[in-house]
Amino acid sequence: MQIGPYLLRNNVFVAPMAGVTDRPFRQLCKQLGAGYAVSEMAASNPRLWATEKSSRRTDHDGEMEPKAVQIAGADPQDLADCAKFNVDRGAQIIDINMGCPVKKVCNSWCGSALLQHEDLVEKILHAVVNAVDVPVTLKFRTGWNRENKNALRIARIAEQAGIQMLTLHGRTRADGYTGDAEYETIAAVKAEVRIPVVANGDITTPEKAKFVLEQTGADAVMIGRAAQGRPWICREIDHFLRTGTHLPAPLVNEVRALMSEHLQAHYAFYGEFLGVRTARKHIGWYVRDLAGGEEFRQQMNLLESTELQLDAVDAFFKKQLSFSERLQYRPAAVAADALAA
Repeated sequence: MQIGPYLLRNNVFVAPMAGVTDRPFRQLCKQLGAGYAVSEMAASNPRLWATEKSSRRTDHDGEMEPKAVQIAGADPQDLADCAKFNVDRGAQIIDINMGCPVKKVCNSWCGSALLQHEDLVEKILHAVVNAVDVPVTLKFRTGWNRENKNALRIARIAEQAGIQMLTLHGRTRADGYTGDAEYETIAAVKAEVRIPVVANGDITTPEKAKFVLEQTGADAVMIGRAAQGRPWICREIDHFLRTGTHLPAPLVNEVRALMSEHLQAHYAFYGEFLGVRTARKHIGWYVRDLAGGEEFRQQMNLLESTELQLDAVDAFFKKQLSFSERLQYRPAAVAADALAA
């Protein structure tokens, strides 16, 4: 799998997710087997580039290459300038967001709202590709709604504009994240273009990844929400695709160490006050479906220091060793009963 000059180590990618795929999380996913990870969405409005929030979103200092930044907006020149700004800051790949279904984004005619305006899509893609000397990729959806699917036309426009990879989420903007992703459109796009195509949507297990690759003919899969709290899913999928066998669940002590590493990198990135608060969602994802996870999450959300948070997480995973040396996921109700017993 290759994007421009960058040969990737596998075809298991991590999706850009707002508030999730910051530099510490991307780096962890790459360490745990992801062949590629894209930053969370950065706004193209130049008035926002210098804000602390935007600066963090495009910070990839020390990150494993290639370093990819996703940009979002509706003005071709703003997006071109934003692409150049990020390349100057070290971005090696620019990804254009035409897939976000969130109302706040679409109301500004960004994200998947752009799919309604194919002429504007064409102008944006040409402007960005011509503005930078690094590969430009596109993430998009199958259409605005189920009555207006235009992924094939968008894919042709993208290829002609010089886009070097397409990532297609198997839902329309109107679908949001509801229902099941459909893969027929991804297969049709793959058959239509000569550039790499990445399948995205509802890829939650190694078996599902294999099924989607077989059904669509896609070159890679992109993992989104399934990586939240389980970044090792990347190596599990990669291993299954290569060997047809499953890796065992991660060792509890390995996860203890990973959690400590992730949290300390997170605190260093955000600072103590914001770091403690933004880490809570990650910790909640890590402990969901583990024995006592929900009770622990509620208690942990009351902690106000990095030291207390680290100690609490470490103690929680030490307690998991009483069940098994490997993580044991179970339904929440059963897990709570087991811990109480």
